[in-house]
Amino acid sequence: MMTASEVLALRDQPIDLVIFDCDGVLIDSEGLASIVLSRELNGLGWMITPEECETAFLGTSLRDIIRRTEEAIGRPVPVDFAPRFSAAMVKALSEEVGAIPGAAQALEQLTEAGMAWRVASNSSHAEMAVKFGRNGMKHLVGDRQHSAEDMIKIGLNGKPDPHLFLAAAAAAGVPPERCVVIEDSVPGSRAAKAAGMTCLGFSPHGSGTELVVEGAGIFKDMAQLPALLGLKLGLA
Repeated sequence: MMTASEVLALRDQPIDLVIFDCDGVLIDSEGLASIVLSRELNGLGWMITPEECETAFLGTSLRDIIRRTEEAIGRPVPVDFAPRFSAAMVKALSEEVGAIPGAAQALEQLTEAGMAWRVASNSSHAEMAVKFGRNGMKHLVGDRQHSAEDMIKIGLNGKPDPHLFLAAAAAAGVPPERCVVIEDSVPGSRAAKAAGMTCLGFSPHGSGTELVVEGAGIFKDMAQLPALLGLKLGLA
């Protein structure tokens, strides 16, 4: 199994931009999102558990969730499903969600070291605003966030397609080969690979084997990321 250090050692380009996923990388929202989604899908007649939701939908977009739900229940979801689910998510996130340990520290240290970074997530902007606001990271993230909803508006897709990561790189003026992506999901790892970017797989509790299969190098402590990237902290 390739570690993050080993994958980074294979690079022949400098790192000019770090692109973070949001859920499961900066914000500890995967479990809560699965509970909310399970409740909404149960209401449509698909009796899927939160654990099954997390396995089936980790890192996927709302568009893919709707498509797979319609396949499972054999009919279109109600026209208000997407806004209803999003509203339920925003409410739950505003009340309960926490940050990944070490995430805020890592963002602060990257900023101090002069390393450019952005956030690219299949979550909506409204959801990310609540997540970062609740956990004191809103001032850090600012306007550096990109959502799959931005891609959908222009006829493209979120992860696992590469468009979201390429948009983040373009916004920073950095070519893909000089980007490193931080991901915890298979769709995100696939998107990074398709974008031509190095992927580091954050897997604090498991082996991360499913991410390694997609070409990611594994690390387990977000607080260690700046040192892993070899930054001289505080010397920007």
